[in-house]
Amino acid sequence: MKTTQHEAHTHDHTTDFNQLLKSNGLKVTKPRLRVLEVISDKKTAITQPELERVFGAEIDRVTLYRILASFEDKGILHKIFDLNGTATYAICSTKCSADHHHDQHVHFICSVCNSVYCLDEISVPKINIPANFSLHAIAINAVGICEVCQAQQD
Repeated sequence: MKTTQHEAHTHDHTTDFNQLLKSNGLKVTKPRLRVLEVISDKKTAITQPELERVFGAEIDRVTLYRILASFEDKGILHKIFDLNGTATYAICSTKCSADHHHDQHVHFICSVCNSVYCLDEISVPKINIPANFSLHAIAINAVGICEVCQAQQD
């Protein structure tokens, strides 16, 4: 199974992330840049507790929570819940904005390691909703065994 593991997000972080923050009306700060750097370098979505372990004392819990919330609000990150109901975060498409998330793709959740992968190349089908309804998001999760866990089982 081919997964696009944020290949489009591996680039010169400093310039791109400075511009991303500025274009979203956010002040460029070291903690914000570090959060973007760590999340964009991950091949899977990451939880807040994992980020807290990565940063240690570098970024406190409250600041990290505020950064994640503001990034999600601005369309910089999207949130996916794993099999335990824990929120995980991944970098959004460049098409996302504060008004509308365009990250309409399938997420693959490994039933062994609980990792969440964005399958960017698999689009969510258009959903026709009834009149007078307002659609905000569509989430389709595929559950199975990732390539890492599959290899360990073979």
